[in-house]
Amino acid sequence: MPVMALDTDRRLLLVHAHPDDETINNGATMARYVAEGAHVTLVTCTRGELGEVIPPELAHLAADRDDTLGPYRVGELAAAMAALGVTDHRFLDEVPVNGLPPVHYRDSGMAWGPDGRAVAAPETGPGAFALADVDDAAARLAAVVREVRPQVVVTYEPGGGYGHPDHVQAHRVTMRAVELAGRAGPGGDAWDVPKVYWVVIPERAARAALAALAQAGQNPFEGMFDPDGLLPSMFTPDELVTTVIDGSPWQDAKTAALRAHATQIAVDGAFFALSNGVGQPLLAMEFHRLVRGVPGDGKDDDGRERDLFA
Repeated sequence: MPVMALDTDRRLLLVHAHPDDETINNGATMARYVAEGAHVTLVTCTRGELGEVIPPELAHLAADRDDTLGPYRVGELAAAMAALGVTDHRFLDEVPVNGLPPVHYRDSGMAWGPDGRAVAAPETGPGAFALADVDDAAARLAAVVREVRPQVVVTYEPGGGYGHPDHVQAHRVTMRAVELAGRAGPGGDAWDVPKVYWVVIPERAARAALAALAQAGQNPFEGMFDPDGLLPSMFTPDELVTTVIDGSPWQDAKTAALRAHATQIAVDGAFFALSNGVGQPLLAMEFHRLVRGVPGDGKDDDGRERDLFA
């Protein structure tokens, strides 16, 4: 059962599409704010039933994705939240709202497009979150917003990071829920969210890093991301990156949470890889773009906030 969010002065709500997305994108941020005494609420939109299983010893889970892989990933998510210290986690389809029928939001799946971005799967099964009615899903999330009354909401930018249809849908649902929560309804009185952030990566630094790796012949993203070409939508022009969270003191917690998602993530020292086997640095610096609200003081040398609650 969720703990009482209103017992704390600072409340952070994050919305992610599948188990593991929260740790990859915001693991250090979540661990930091839990350690600082903020109430952190995570809403996950699906159970990641269509994720690709990495370890051979767990390959049997993919045989019946709804009855085996989905529940297994629920357990992985619980272990990851324990590593980060998050005690308030909810699945979006379990949020009750009077007038809305019971629903199960299922992982929509995806395919890789020719430009390295995710696209819709050739066949999308029943209950796919990407095909859910946005207003119905947003009504469920708005009920959580009214209950928790977060000062800060975090989700994906409009492109869903790298194009996954469930990430794109999570963005749509979150932004609509913030709008709906401004009116009284299920969950409590109206709540006007002061600050909304999108998860991003500074483009200039990313291109420089990719170029340096390519020059050294060590670019793990070769054939996917071109240092001089089109990058996934999460890579944002530097001037639009408003906020950086230095989660270095909580990198061990993020690493432990990544390891908890063993079906989806392989961790090796300072790197991790998804099912594509491409090694990525395990970073504790997490970047955001403020899209609703007023930026705070105490900026770094690049003019970026260092605190989501500033």
